[in-house]
Amino acid sequence: QTFEKLLIANRGEIACRVIKTCKKMGIKTVAIHSEVDANAVHVKMADESVCVGPAPTSKSYLNMDAIMEVIRKTRAQAVSLNESICCSFLSLLSLQASEGVTFIGPDTHAIQAMGDKIESKLLAKNAKVNTIPGFDGVVKDADEAVRIAREIGYPVMIKASAGGGGKGMRIAWDDEETREGFRFSSQEAASSFGDDRLLIEKFIDNPRHIEIQVLADKHGNALWLNERECSIQRRNQKVVEEAPSTFLDPETRRAMGEQAVALAKAVKYSSAGTVEFLVDSSKNFYFLEMNTRLQVEHPVTECITGLDLVQEMIRVAKGYPLRHKQADIPINGWAIECRVYAEDPYKSFGLPSIGKLSQYQEPLHIPSVRVDSGIQQGSDISIYYDPMISKLITYGSDRAEALKRMEEALDNYVIRGVAHNISLLREVIIHPRFVQGDISTKFLPEVYPDGFKGHKLTDLERRELLATAVSLYVAEQLRSQRFLGTPRIPIAKSKRRSWELSVRLGDGIYPVAVSKDGSSFSVEVDGMKLNVTSKWNLASPLLSVTIDGTQRTIQRISRNAAGETSIQFLGTVYKLQILTKVAAELSKYMPEKAEEDTSSILRSPMPGTVVAVSVKPGDMVSEGQEICVIEAMKMQNSMIAAKTGKV
Repeated sequence: QTFEKLLIANRGEIACRVIKTCKKMGIKTVAIHSEVDANAVHVKMADESVCVGPAPTSKSYLNMDAIMEVIRKTRAQAVSLNESICCSFLSLLSLQASEGVTFIGPDTHAIQAMGDKIESKLLAKNAKVNTIPGFDGVVKDADEAVRIAREIGYPVMIKASAGGGGKGMRIAWDDEETREGFRFSSQEAASSFGDDRLLIEKFIDNPRHIEIQVLADKHGNALWLNERECSIQRRNQKVVEEAPSTFLDPETRRAMGEQAVALAKAVKYSSAGTVEFLVDSSKNFYFLEMNTRLQVEHPVTECITGLDLVQEMIRVAKGYPLRHKQADIPINGWAIECRVYAEDPYKSFGLPSIGKLSQYQEPLHIPSVRVDSGIQQGSDISIYYDPMISKLITYGSDRAEALKRMEEALDNYVIRGVAHNISLLREVIIHPRFVQGDISTKFLPEVYPDGFKGHKLTDLERRELLATAVSLYVAEQLRSQRFLGTPRIPIAKSKRRSWELSVRLGDGIYPVAVSKDGSSFSVEVDGMKLNVTSKWNLASPLLSVTIDGTQRTIQRISRNAAGETSIQFLGTVYKLQILTKVAAELSKYMPEKAEEDTSSILRSPMPGTVVAVSVKPGDMVSEGQEICVIEAMKMQNSMIAAKTGKV
């Protein structure tokens, strides 16, 4: 026996994930949505849907009155909430209890205790859980923040008491950064969680971020479902996760699991939850926070344990005891998750991008690949919500197999219409340090100190790209000479079998000779011959090409009449220009367009809302001075002057 109808007060991939399990369990679902989400995937998947307000989350997905009205109107027996509601609107949960509506998750006491980082740290200490040294009270203002930071010793972490998801968090290395961090963190916390309280603790330099999945029922039973390695991050938000961790030995895993369960029991926790730890190089671990919800990265745990965590949460909410004992929880194989975002990875490892998905194709034809998404072809990525496109998960019998599948899945993932971070994800998972398991939360800035620049081609890879590009160019030239469905008889058959071309790639210009042999092309570049074979299905967004026996999956992103083409090769998009020998000679006489001087202009690198302007017309500003603050997708970014001048 279970619930008849469940309301999902969430959106995107996590709402779709809950609906899938509800369908499996025979539970009817009600989706809520904002005006801009009227055609969203979760709305189409649900049995019923109700609009709760305009686009901003505060007026729709966090609109308590509207959500309660929908619960009454649809007579939903249970409700699955998003984390922001859980943290900020506990009054809703008590109201639900009075109206006989069940919350899929822990009770109000556990959410309140663990949602508040200050209280949760005190509870963790009392439960004999290792904690990070820091100030346990609420920081009143920037001056007090500086005083506390000096007492703890730099570097320090300033973070929102009610926060999560990397929002309202700043690392400070000196007094000035502490003042700035206090200002931004309190503003982000107020905007995202409706609570601007902050706490300060010692920043553990160069740690790993490893979390333990816990599952508890209302009968006093609690389990730990192994760990997830979440150290690959940018701006304190996870990018790549895996289970299990390459770093933990069975003893450390058990110690972390037992402390996580002790904390869950201390707050009488009943549902799925996550206890996050920082782990230093000596395998010392410290409690970071407890998330009282289904985490974004939960699929990797499901892959290695075989459990459906949403189903377990619904069973616990209905009052059933857990079906498993600790000894029943296995580690079967290895799972890796990449968070695919609508972001430009070449700007600060990912600045948000908006737009319509003009073409979208998930790599589900590859075995042991799972994609959790809440979008489809034609969906809009807007400024109002998180820029996540999907969670791409691959599973293997061991880590090497899971990584190989992830590489193939990323190459076969078609996303057009918005910038995306596939190139960064692919580079991370093939990097020697990541493959060896030598990672920390500083991985990205250490590996890419000057920012991410895309894949750096070896000489062989450059020749493979040039050979593939010219073969594609010639295949198109030959196709354009054919006419299908016409009785027209050519006066003279084209007997051309060879082409001499010039290819511009980056700063280099390469002469290339191409000759055709059946469906293959023989390409000479740098004095070396390469054989390129494919079915040359030019209408497909994906093209499987074999170059001297090596299989590559490429995507041709764009092309124009001037011979310019963009090809996604090894995850990174490369711009090339392919010209005939004559056209290349003449192109020398074409004037080049001068680049715009933008040093006197402040242009936001992403769409967003201006939340503060620090100057006015006539003010003198110096280089590096803050001009304004832009809020985009729940994160605040300071815009600074590129040079000294007058506004």
